[in-house]
Amino acid sequence: MESRAILREVRIAPRKARLVVDLVRGKSVEDALSVLAFTSKKAARLIEKTVRSAVANAEDTQNIDVDKLFVKSAFVDDGPLSWRWRPRAHGRATGIRKRTSHITIIVDERGA
Repeated sequence: MESRAILREVRIAPRKARLVVDLVRGKSVEDALSVLAFTSKKAARLIEKTVRSAVANAEDTQNIDVDKLFVKSAFVDDGPLSWRWRPRAHGRATGIRKRTSHITIIVDERGA
């Protein structure tokens, strides 16, 4: 039985987070956590936190053996945008989009 964890409205651009999520998709939880521990990106810390949460959810609610878990699905969706304005020449202004992400990790038992 699968278990999931969602980290919502994280202040990181989805494009940057997807680079790290692609590293762990399909790997066992143990391998995914070791890859994330040695990845030097901000998204790696956030995704590691989400993977650990999904593992804890699986262990707590369904009594699944943690050693058999793997990352079944991992994806990053766009969150709400926050707009800031930057002054430009001749009295104009340009918008700066501060992007957020929703990180979803689904873990499942290998062979289930």
